[in-house]
Amino acid sequence: MMNGMEKSDSVIVAVKSANKGTSVPAEPMEPRTEPKGNSGSQSTRRAQHRESVSQAADRIRRFVQREPRERLTALLHHVTVDALRWAFFELKKNAAAGADGMTWRMYEEGLEGRLADLHNRVHSGAYRATPSRRVNIPKPDGGTRPLGVAAIEDKIVQKAVAEIILTPIYEAEFLGFSYGFRPGRGAHDALDALSVGIMRRKINWVVDCDIRAFFDNVSRSWLVRFLEHRIADKRVIRLIIKWLNAGVMEAGEWKDNLRGTPQGSVVSPILANVYLHYVLDLWFQKKWRSHEVKGDTVIVRYADDFVVGFQHKRDAERFLNAAKERLGNFELEISPDKTRLIEFGRYATARRRERGQGRPETFDFLGFTHYCAEARGGRFQLGRKPVAKRMSRTLKRLKEALRRRMHHKVEETAKWLGKVVNGWLNYYAVPTSFRYLRRFVDRLARLWHKTVRRRSQKDRFQWASLAKLKGRHWPKPEIRHPWPDQRFAVSAVMGATQGRSRMP
Repeated sequence: MMNGMEKSDSVIVAVKSANKGTSVPAEPMEPRTEPKGNSGSQSTRRAQHRESVSQAADRIRRFVQREPRERLTALLHHVTVDALRWAFFELKKNAAAGADGMTWRMYEEGLEGRLADLHNRVHSGAYRATPSRRVNIPKPDGGTRPLGVAAIEDKIVQKAVAEIILTPIYEAEFLGFSYGFRPGRGAHDALDALSVGIMRRKINWVVDCDIRAFFDNVSRSWLVRFLEHRIADKRVIRLIIKWLNAGVMEAGEWKDNLRGTPQGSVVSPILANVYLHYVLDLWFQKKWRSHEVKGDTVIVRYADDFVVGFQHKRDAERFLNAAKERLGNFELEISPDKTRLIEFGRYATARRRERGQGRPETFDFLGFTHYCAEARGGRFQLGRKPVAKRMSRTLKRLKEALRRRMHHKVEETAKWLGKVVNGWLNYYAVPTSFRYLRRFVDRLARLWHKTVRRRSQKDRFQWASLAKLKGRHWPKPEIRHPWPDQRFAVSAVMGATQGRSRMP
């Protein structure tokens, strides 16, 4: 029975008839109180646990899969107080404060009242996005990367909208060769897919592409139009427009160039993927792969970096020219300094040798230099090693850190360096990279030994003592990742990722 003017857990329920008729019952039954909350409701718990808000995301995901062409008209009601609470506890507690100066710990005081007020403002339209605090991060090439540190309330609302609304919708839309900033996918999944594609397909030419200043040049009008393909809830669209137009605070001055997404914000990754999904992914899948390419082809995209392999050089050249025009139509530009067309693959070494040329060129992707190698028996093998510039840059930073820790206890420094080496191995310890791992560890040990010996003119710290500390606190260099075809096959069978086919 429905009581429209009262709350849903009222005591008005269907009543069973008494045992002596219905006109004047002698023993009427007492009505029973319904359970608190409706079964299958959006939030069944008030604790800051993901399961208490995941039912809304599951319903959205099921609807999108069931109705792939329908637009979703009612979404913002899924952003409840429970969803905001969960989003708050999902944020990093030590993250820097935004332009308002509010930290996570400060916002936690009186949390329930703050969340209730934030919820009311979001649903009434009174919520206003705060300008992000601009922070310039040094880049390896000498430039800077501008990042925006959002206010704590903006982070909370963006986290709730991104995880509960946007991700369920677009995870069913994104194609299998898109790997950046997606749940259940990471950099090594993209590397495995690229390796398997080059090894198994007839790939002779590789286009290594990079989009210049992608996050700064995204067209906001085009992004909103792309979002409206699936989202018809104007309240959600207005929320996203508020974040896009909030601007940044730099040196006490508000700035906004009317382009780009708030790089560094919680919602920025999913918005970037939506933009490139319509600009690049669908265009390549439906036009180039289906109609324009004469031979074999593979593509792997991670955020704004993507690598495309072709069987024929003519296809690669035509694609590169078409990609420049396609991205230009949406106010993006391919970086000429970081984009190359190279001969690569199982026949590249022999063909270049016949022409009297040197070894095949290499390309960098996600921190690894990919090169043509030979396995046992002369078979083609895709080799991967850490990018040399990245290794040198890391050692340079470690050298500066060791100088600052020069007079610390050597035991403490050994433990700290052991964590550094462990993190390096966790990412770079892939097959074909063992000797480069040893090289990194040896160079780091020499830097440490040299730094300790410089503590004083009389310091006699011996290499044997350093070797004992290394053996006690440093992990041994060893391969930690399986071969790409093994892990790629396992994750494809288990369905570890969402979206379309994982084959590149």
